[in-house]
Amino acid sequence: MFRTKRSGLVRRLWRSRAPGEGDGEADTRALGTGGCCMGKSAKVSKSNPGTEAELKALTHLILKKIKEKQLEALLQAVDSKGGARSPCLLLSSKVDSKLGQHSYSLPLLLCKVFSRETLFSSRMFRTKRSGLVRRLWRSRAPGEGDGEADTRALGTGGCCMGKSAKVSKSNPGTEAELKALTHLILKKIKEKQLEALLQAVDSKGGARSPCLLLSSKVDSKLGQHSYSLPLLLCKVFRWPDLRHSSELKRLSCCESYGKTNPELVCCNPHHMSRLCELDSPDSVPSSTETGGTHFLAPGGLSGLSPGPKLADSQVLQEPGDRSHWCVVAYWEEKTRVGRLYSVQEPSLDIFYDLPQGNGFCLGQLNSDNKSQLVQKVRGKIGYGIQLTKEGDGVWVYNRSCYPIFIKSATLDNPDSRTLLVHKVFPGFSIKAFDYEKAYSLQRPNDHEFTQQPWTCFTVQISFVKGWGQCYTRQFISSCPCWLEVIFNNR
Repeated sequence: MFRTKRSGLVRRLWRSRAPGEGDGEADTRALGTGGCCMGKSAKVSKSNPGTEAELKALTHLILKKIKEKQLEALLQAVDSKGGARSPCLLLSSKVDSKLGQHSYSLPLLLCKVFSRETLFSSRMFRTKRSGLVRRLWRSRAPGEGDGEADTRALGTGGCCMGKSAKVSKSNPGTEAELKALTHLILKKIKEKQLEALLQAVDSKGGARSPCLLLSSKVDSKLGQHSYSLPLLLCKVFRWPDLRHSSELKRLSCCESYGKTNPELVCCNPHHMSRLCELDSPDSVPSSTETGGTHFLAPGGLSGLSPGPKLADSQVLQEPGDRSHWCVVAYWEEKTRVGRLYSVQEPSLDIFYDLPQGNGFCLGQLNSDNKSQLVQKVRGKIGYGIQLTKEGDGVWVYNRSCYPIFIKSATLDNPDSRTLLVHKVFPGFSIKAFDYEKAYSLQRPNDHEFTQQPWTCFTVQISFVKGWGQCYTRQFISSCPCWLEVIFNNR
């Protein structure tokens, strides 16, 4: 009749079990109070009352072999329904328990007793790793066979707008193959890497995430195509229509940037951008606000005429001062908002609202502009752009969910009288400025060249709205929100 502390713990644990067969009162309590045993796990069969006695005897037998401190920790976990931190309960993995006609591993048996009594196979366990894999798959970019997700992305103006959202549904079998291959790869990735990848995918690249370094020698077969791991993960989580690695550009923040044939390569899809192809049209398109990718703009090398222009004293620093490589001005229509932003670091984020953002935050600038269009476009800037000085020039990466429009003298034929305005879709990068080409365009006999900013060293970027011959806005000064980037020509 003595009740030791151990036997008391065993009894308390048994009373804390999940509702099971033959425990009608417990079933009623769980359903009536909306406890953690609601749903499928609370719907239990009472057709075999003998199973309850067998389960009780087997559970008591196992619990009595567990150390007292481990019993206390298990009871704490069960009572708190997992809310309290509890240590691992390490038992022999070779022990299987016989219950009726079924043989259970100890983890499966204890989960059946204390969590989900309808479990009948270890395959029904959801570990943290498998949960991360499932969450990542649900966060993938809309793709083949996922019509509902396609509609959601297009309807909300998400980051899958533009060409990347136009996916084919002619081959429904590809979705199942892609899912199986993705799950196979993700299950081989370490848990901490999965968490970092999920953070990057959930934030759409807004949160800083480490590199996902995997073997560069592994290629994955999908149908008749072979994909590298970076290409496959970019295809799954960003651009379903992606076909070849040549369409991708690695961002300078990535550890694999600039490296050729490394043993480990970063596969973080948000450490990559899509390369914007420059193919100028033969004739001027007759389109409106949502026209083609490249448009002719009047004015040639006329700067912002007839709109505003920065004064020389606003741009140039003291003679011989090379601490900055460019300055950035933010405009709303014809009014400059905020101060000039001098850039010394190789990379600059220009954004309205960016998680963990560090750089030129347009959302913090005080604007007196009451235009509804300006306010609407300001709200669409979102993650904005990333401006990066690299070895071959200056690149612009569109991090927002809407297109941006760029005009630069180094993007086009130097003999042309007019400059094209280039439309850059979300997730795409473009080399907006080429130093060598800009210096080749300079006028050696112009004594003012070294004393003031010249049009060849200026790039104009408009958010959301374009300008030029194909638009109602003829000049960039009519655009709601735009940037002027002036490079240090010294």
